[in-house]
Amino acid sequence: MIGSSVWLERAPCARPRPIPDSAEGGPPVTSQHAPDTQQADPRRWWALAVIAIAQLMIVLDATIVNIALPSAQHDLGISNANRQWVITAYTLAFGGLLLLGGRIGDLFGRKRTFIIGLLGFAAASCLGGFAVSGGMLFAARALQGSFGALLAPSALSLLSITFRDVRERATAFGVFGALAGGGAAIGLITGGLLTEYLSWRWCLYVNGPIAAATALAAYYLLRRDHIDRSHRVRLDLPGAVLGCGGLLLIVYGTSEAVDRGWGDWLVLTSLCVGAALLAVFALVERRTPHALLPMHLIRDRNRAGSALSVGLAVIAMYGLFLFLTYYMQVVKGYSPIRAGVSFLPMTGAIILSSAGIGSRLMTRIPTRALIVPGLLIGAGGMAWLTQLRVDSPYLGLVLPAELLLGIGLGLVFMPAINLSTLGVAPEETGAASAIINSAQQVGGSIGTALLNTIAASVTATYLATRNPTDPLVQAQGAVHGYAVATAVAMGILLLAAVVAFVMITHRPAPGEARGRADRSEARAVA
Repeated sequence: MIGSSVWLERAPCARPRPIPDSAEGGPPVTSQHAPDTQQADPRRWWALAVIAIAQLMIVLDATIVNIALPSAQHDLGISNANRQWVITAYTLAFGGLLLLGGRIGDLFGRKRTFIIGLLGFAAASCLGGFAVSGGMLFAARALQGSFGALLAPSALSLLSITFRDVRERATAFGVFGALAGGGAAIGLITGGLLTEYLSWRWCLYVNGPIAAATALAAYYLLRRDHIDRSHRVRLDLPGAVLGCGGLLLIVYGTSEAVDRGWGDWLVLTSLCVGAALLAVFALVERRTPHALLPMHLIRDRNRAGSALSVGLAVIAMYGLFLFLTYYMQVVKGYSPIRAGVSFLPMTGAIILSSAGIGSRLMTRIPTRALIVPGLLIGAGGMAWLTQLRVDSPYLGLVLPAELLLGIGLGLVFMPAINLSTLGVAPEETGAASAIINSAQQVGGSIGTALLNTIAASVTATYLATRNPTDPLVQAQGAVHGYAVATAVAMGILLLAAVVAFVMITHRPAPGEARGRADRSEARAVA
């Protein structure tokens, strides 16, 4: 991991001052580095429940609206050309503002940012549920994404500073990784239930009471980490404009590629300008005293390797969700709720693999000994799905593939997410959390656009030489496109395995998470 000398250059010279008891709820701690010097919080496992609920809400909201989209489009009179903005408005704001949201948590306190993110997310969700026009729904989804960009890095940062003991950290990140991997499938199930038995509006309303109750619990259960004014640094505004602008353009370009194609001028311009802004962002951040993204965080090969591995895995996974959802509902004729429930085995396998297997082995074996086999097992599940046909049985083909994917990806997310913040100075955990969250968000956008484009192109080629008016031929063409795109997803998982094997060299050591942070704390104060 990054040595403590980098932190010493950034640490304040004065000794941190205690926060008065009259501040926010929770046991008093010092202003800047307190989480590492205090004894273990007796309420930390309740805090884990609060953080886990918030994380689950963020992840499942990316997919819960997918199943509700046809109903919302019909009720609000949204055109086919504009319906994508129900999804794109959320992903644009969320992906584009993650770096800024992570740094705001570092500067003004993760607990405060976490609660504000929850309350804002609840308000935006209710606004979307009350939408009377397409424009109102698009605006609400953009607000959801903006507050989600505050919430997601703060949740991971709070988890990192709450659990410093190696074994407890493994358990906590096992739960967190299970939700990160399985939340999207849970969103499909929940969306199917709410749409079929209530209304598409409840896919948004449901976030309101959950987020409000979670925010109230967070106020009383999460440890206070307020940073007083004397220890705050200036927000890196040039970095915020360049970094967030670059991410926003890349997410927008990949989202537009679904309908326009990768060769469209708008898509290419967005991707090129976005990449250029990120390149300038990297140059600026190297010379900025209080960088939005401290560059030493991504120069660490373990952290960079974990982010790349997760990003590539999410590319494959989100494309798979899209294909299987269409396969089950359009080709097989499943109802929304039945299609959602069909993802349950994958969700269960991710939870079992992450919390049951990965968390037990994480402190015993090298990290890549979990991530690389997990990616290979996931690639095996993708290989199984390349045999998909119109009449393929769920139990004989889809279910075994889902189980392989669930077990494999469960072994990937938990150790990778843990590695992304391991050994990071407390004042930089938000920025480190934003890296892994950005990898997931950008990966999801690219995966949906890239694999959907491949599937559509293959299907069009298939139908060009056959009778496209025959329903059976149409179904065969669609499934053929899904199978080819799944083979590409398999290749992406194999590439991720190579990246993880080459870049990730971390090996667990007794007391690593606590010992390194405590030694850095003592040296910084001295």
